Amino acid sequence: MSYQTIKVDKGSGGWGDGLVLTPTDQRHIVLSVTGGGVHPVAARIAELSGAEAVDGFKNHVPDEEVLAVVINCGGTARIGVYPKKRLPTIDIYPGSPTGPLAQYITADIFVSDVGVKQIGLADQATAAASASATAAAAEANSSSPQGTAGATTTAERPKTVSQTQAEKGGLMSWVVKFGNFIGYIINTLLSSGRQALQIILQTVLPFMAYVGLLIGIVNYTGISQVLAQSVTPLASSPLGLLLLSFIVAIPVLSPILGPGAAIAQVVGVLMGTQIGAGALPVQYALPTLFAIDGQVGCDFIPVGLSLGEAKPETVSVGVSAVLFTRMVTSPIAVAIAYLASFLL
Repeated sequence: MSYQTIKVDKGSGGWGDGLVLTPTDQRHIVLSVTGGGVHPVAARIAELSGAEAVDGFKNHVPDEEVLAVVINCGGTARIGVYPKKRLPTIDIYPGSPTGPLAQYITADIFVSDVGVKQIGLADQATAAASASATAAAAEANSSSPQGTAGATTTAERPKTVSQTQAEKGGLMSWVVKFGNFIGYIINTLLSSGRQALQIILQTVLPFMAYVGLLIGIVNYTGISQVLAQSVTPLASSPLGLLLLSFIVAIPVLSPILGPGAAIAQVVGVLMGTQIGAGALPVQYALPTLFAIDGQVGCDFIPVGLSLGEAKPETVSVGVSAVLFTRMVTSPIAVAIAYLASFLL
């Protein structure tokens, strides 16, 4: 099959150096993990390059066959899952490295704020460079392991003082082992603290700023009153909460509402202000939480199954099974939360 080299550029609010993609007989799948079928960006990449666009929600594709992955993640899990696997990742949303896997998101493997206009055929020089890089990588992978081992063999390094003391045995060996153990614990704690601080700075604080800005906008513009009046009939009664939980968990809607949890954020802020103002009883806080969170994680189902190395048959059945199960479990969770709220 004839393949073409394409270039994917970042949008006006995007991040990354851009991607140059050349399909091969081995890597010829453009995986669309956006919900609602194959995204137009994935379809455009497949059209220009000669690759095949596949809906990641319905099909499981081995990583070895994936040319690129198209996602719509606002900065939580999917934004870093595929870069961690070193799969070229194209985010249709504006964004930069964030989330718990931010360290794996690099400019050479990730690009964001991509639309159909940011996709085009690469020029001849870029295509030639990409073909040379692909050929070099294939040659490196097919080279003999024995020859590589022979070329990288180096002289044995001299042992350190601590290693020598540990091998002698006796009291000093126990001292050395205890010191190494303490050093390992300290380094682990320092690394954990560093990663926790990065997550707070890159994910938690921006989210808090967003929620604060959202509260200010809806209160200043009066939107909160309009939306509250439309939502209150549902949220002010147990039957309304059950209906709300059923609506957000509909299989067609839940994967679309999942990214960024827009519905949950907006309704949660509005209902929180109404409960705080005394317009709604505080007993509705817990069932409201379960009512608006029915779609949470529905956009991550195929990714989670892929990370669990599920078989293609499991992915095909599992995605629809979980989505339809949410329509049952979400109203049940609201009913249980409503009964439990009277004990709070």
